[in-house]
Amino acid sequence: MTRLAVFDCDGTLADGQANICLAMALAFADAGLPDPDPRDVRRIVGLSLPQAVASLVPGSTAVLHEAVAEGYKRHFRAMRSDGRLAEEPLFPGIVDALTALLDHGWRLGIATGKSDRGLSLLLTHHGLTQHFVTLQTADRHPSKPHPAMLFAAMGEAGIHADRTVMIGDTGFDMAMAVAAGTQAIGVTWGYHGPDELVAAGADRLCDDAATLPVLLEQS
Repeated sequence: MTRLAVFDCDGTLADGQANICLAMALAFADAGLPDPDPRDVRRIVGLSLPQAVASLVPGSTAVLHEAVAEGYKRHFRAMRSDGRLAEEPLFPGIVDALTALLDHGWRLGIATGKSDRGLSLLLTHHGLTQHFVTLQTADRHPSKPHPAMLFAAMGEAGIHADRTVMIGDTGFDMAMAVAAGTQAIGVTWGYHGPDELVAAGADRLCDDAATLPVLLEQS
């Protein structure tokens, strides 16, 4: 019986943290805010932009959150257009893991805090677009850990929660899986530590992408 593996993107499939930290620092400067700590920025990867900004500037207004979020998107687009945007490399072993899952009959999806445009560019650059049957982004859903992205992914793939696994590197991903009633596998090469992943609801942890297909078959 077909199963669905839904992946987070930043911190799970690809490492885009350097670009994220730079664009956020520039957006903060535009708003007259002191530079955010890069460690704090990495921890909010996976959230939608306004919610991410809110967690970095607690107690500020929604208007400021939206302004910084728009500034972030503006700087990110500028970095991309003028060649300053570094490539977002895939983590080691990811391509082989995705290929192995497809060979074993899995359907694959993505649920990410990225925009539609950002996700499309990354997948096209790495030649992965055809690997996935469902792509869910922050453009069309509430931020994680709200389960809307997983519900939509399962609906598009035609697969129920008991046949679905969420794979991600943050507590937001694990909490989203819990809310949607799916299994959750936390990967330890991303932005949140193992203890945080387990506390948020990870059923299992994966330390190496090469072992992910076997781990999923056992889930």
